[in-house]
Amino acid sequence: MKPNPTVRPVAISGTGKYVPERVLTNEDLQRMVDTSDEWITERTGIKKRRIAAADQATSDLAVGAAREALANAGVQASELDLIIVGTVTPDMAFPATACFVQKALGATKATCFDVSGACSGFLYGVEIARGYIASGLADKALLIGADKLSGIIDWTDRNTCVLFGDGAGAAVLQPAADAAGGEILSTVSGSNGALDEILNVPGGGSRCPLTAENVGDKLNTMKMAGREVYRHAVNTMLAAAKEAIARAGLTVDDIACFIPHQANLRIIETIASKLHVSMDRFFVNLTEYGNTSAAAVAIALDEAQRTGRIKRGDHILMVVFGGGLTWASAVVRW
Repeated sequence: MKPNPTVRPVAISGTGKYVPERVLTNEDLQRMVDTSDEWITERTGIKKRRIAAADQATSDLAVGAAREALANAGVQASELDLIIVGTVTPDMAFPATACFVQKALGATKATCFDVSGACSGFLYGVEIARGYIASGLADKALLIGADKLSGIIDWTDRNTCVLFGDGAGAAVLQPAADAAGGEILSTVSGSNGALDEILNVPGGGSRCPLTAENVGDKLNTMKMAGREVYRHAVNTMLAAAKEAIARAGLTVDDIACFIPHQANLRIIETIASKLHVSMDRFFVNLTEYGNTSAAAVAIALDEAQRTGRIKRGDHILMVVFGGGLTWASAVVRW
């Protein structure tokens, strides 16, 4: 997709995150499936993940992250013109999860909708919100990546259950002239529907409704062809990263901090190697949270800015891939 002309620069003015209280460790998983801490750590780099309570919906996670982002940006919910939630685990088929967020926050004048881009949902949302604000259709946007993946995991499948967790990350976007920093310099997004079968949840939609006859087949849980996902993840993220950097008029050497999708440490290490960048320039927190889908890069962005890992004036690059297959990237001058 070609970039839209920017009428006015757009910036990220605040970030936030929310992760559930319950921690599920590799040792806990050893008691659930045939696996071990050593096996999981060696193949993924993940040690822990957060699991939402039974009575927590995706919107509850999203609201927690939203409140932090609004406070960080110094923006009131009543000022919001737009709320976008990137998620593949909505509260229900409709209304949109973003509408539940609006209700909880009291953001009465905001237009609300969800984006289903799997793990790319947050950065898809960045591109969409940027377009709204750049064109003057909105002045203040709240963007959230939130997923409760524990609800679509087969907890008897060790190839998937060890990878994923629950959480939410959020960002407030405004015209750059109204924000202290975080100007978005470029965005990239793409998809390849021919790769739909390598990572999906086959049941529960109109193509394959859940019935009394098929409910035991666990069609409403995630299915993944691990090797294919790995190969395409590396290739698409690498290409998206290079394109976003070029669109921003920069080089790889100009990027102070890379914030990749937090899916698998091996994927991140491979991308770093192919970019000829040392791992100390990559922000990694998957050890603590696993893959939280649309929330992953948003949570990492919030932690990177709150811990001082990124500083004013730094160029940062966010890059993701997800089921679809989807991918996205963005360069920000913090």
